[in-house]
Amino acid sequence: MEHTNQNQPIQNNQNKGSFLQSTTAKMIMVGLLTLVLLIPLQYVKELIFERSERKKEVVSEVTQLWGEDVFFYGPILKVPYKTYTETAVVDSKTKQTTLQRRAYINYAFFFPDKLNNTSDIKKNTSLKRGIYNNVVFTANMKFDGEFSQINFQKLGIKEEDVVWEKAALMVKTTNLKSIKSDLTVKLNNQSFAFESKEEEDNFYGTLETGTFDYKTLLNNNKLNFSFTMKYNGSNSVKFIPVGKTTHISLNSDWDSPSFEGMFAANDTTKSISKKGFHADWKILHINRSFSQQYDSKIPNLNDYSFGVKLIETVDEYQQNERASKYGFLVIGLTFLIFFLIQSVNKINIHIFQYTMLGLALIMFYTLLISITEHSSFSLAYLIASVAVIAMIVLYSVSILKTKKFPLFIGLALSGLYAFIYVIIQLENYALLVGSIGLFVILGIIMYFSRKIDWNNNNN
Repeated sequence: MEHTNQNQPIQNNQNKGSFLQSTTAKMIMVGLLTLVLLIPLQYVKELIFERSERKKEVVSEVTQLWGEDVFFYGPILKVPYKTYTETAVVDSKTKQTTLQRRAYINYAFFFPDKLNNTSDIKKNTSLKRGIYNNVVFTANMKFDGEFSQINFQKLGIKEEDVVWEKAALMVKTTNLKSIKSDLTVKLNNQSFAFESKEEEDNFYGTLETGTFDYKTLLNNNKLNFSFTMKYNGSNSVKFIPVGKTTHISLNSDWDSPSFEGMFAANDTTKSISKKGFHADWKILHINRSFSQQYDSKIPNLNDYSFGVKLIETVDEYQQNERASKYGFLVIGLTFLIFFLIQSVNKINIHIFQYTMLGLALIMFYTLLISITEHSSFSLAYLIASVAVIAMIVLYSVSILKTKKFPLFIGLALSGLYAFIYVIIQLENYALLVGSIGLFVILGIIMYFSRKIDWNNNNN
């Protein structure tokens, strides 16, 4: 009986050691290590987010100084007219009631019959703050068109109440501080200067000419206008189609435009290439549901705006963020390759060695973001991937005691990093290519793992 008791602990220890060396135990440990490595990987993602937010702060500071979005609304003809109020006044002595009539000045606003614009938008990459290169633009805009057949009767205003000699031309636009040209408008070949006016609108600023006699200035019942404006701006250029017929033509060296707003650009003339883009719009008054004249106040017509947003399709931080999302996949597949080599060839790899491999894979992302900030994403990706693959291959030689398997691991990691790089660069086909690639990878793993005897605890 005593002999039996003495052998029992020895048998338990043998079973315990056998399980720790089994394939199942090794799989559990490698799986747990993969999950643990998600913690430093998450810190890397937070680092990328932090650097991205810092860039946004710098870009915001620069664009506030240089110029922000450009919205243009006008020109608008502003004509004053008289309105009257009658007040009953009772004489305290005679008790007689008389009506006192008082005149007040109000304004009517008229949109042009024709509005044409040609704008040339040039990218400016010279604004550098620290390591951040901010992309903004300079827009040169030319406007011309005409007013005709102003009709006060639709507003219920008598012509004898119109103060024709106090008419003015006005435009509403954002980004007044970044206008970089002298603002002079020609009205039937007479020049008038625009001046900034106080405006209650928190979004638009107002530019207005001095007063002129509308009827004296008319030529064949038409008032032609033409002027130019030069803006420093960023992000977008948009217009409101106030003309009865509005023509807008945009040319730019920006290669990644996003056409936005109520109205689509003309598909027959629109072109986009690496050298820039061209877009045209023709909008008729029947295409939008607002009038050509207003009494007292101009409504908010921002819902009818259209134009172009000048975007960076994927900046370096977005690319880093997308790369880091594949971190779990890279770690998992790399561990799986080592595990299959270990299982098929009866090679013992310690969990500490797996840990070193995982940390090397995570270092790829810190190298990537740090090098990207001082060069291009493509060059940073190449340097970081080559450095990490070389480190893992050299470490594998000491672990596996052979050069055949490290060479295979290096080729596999090179293919994996190349595959992820292609997915990051793609936009429309990223999901399709990624799904096909993962399907192929799964098939390869199934092929190489088919000979493993998973039921043998001593594997």
